[in-house]
Amino acid sequence: MHIEIEKTKTSPDIVIVAETLADIPAREALLDRAMGLKRRKKSSEKLRRGRRPSEGLGLIARNAEGLVVGTVRLWDVRLGEGGPAALLLGPLAVDQSMKSAGIGSALMRHAIAEAARLGHRAILLVGDAPYYARFGFTAEKTGQLSMPGPYERERFLALELVSGALDGTKGVLKAAGRKLKTERARLAA
Repeated sequence: MHIEIEKTKTSPDIVIVAETLADIPAREALLDRAMGLKRRKKSSEKLRRGRRPSEGLGLIARNAEGLVVGTVRLWDVRLGEGGPAALLLGPLAVDQSMKSAGIGSALMRHAIAEAARLGHRAILLVGDAPYYARFGFTAEKTGQLSMPGPYERERFLALELVSGALDGTKGVLKAAGRKLKTERARLAA
């Protein structure tokens, strides 16, 4: 998976690609710089801990030198106990030196398109409503859903990739999808 984003006079050549194991240190350093170390205590992190991103939905943006300058990942979740599947987006981060170059928007558009192409029905996130509204996210369909732990209700947003996918959903989001292998299991494999 490889896509070039629109180039502007102020932005270098950027490509969005699937992240690899080799990208993990750069991605984690970028997230620490962009969001601080407290990012690991957020409610969304409880759903990500011990899990791998949804297949094909761990994305990074690279600059012309090959450095990681942006990241977004989507995670498999269930909407309530035994409820339907959905995705949880986050975190989305762009290197401070590349802010306002359109990288975050390009990552969002690519992630949404890939999720739809892969057959997912809905994406949820906790984030800034004015920013995410441009991609179609609203709080309209999250009223009967909740996150595990503290979060700001007005920042809990959703986008239906399939119309009606969130109709009647209720309950607390539950982690789903692929678990990380333990070190012992990796060594044995």
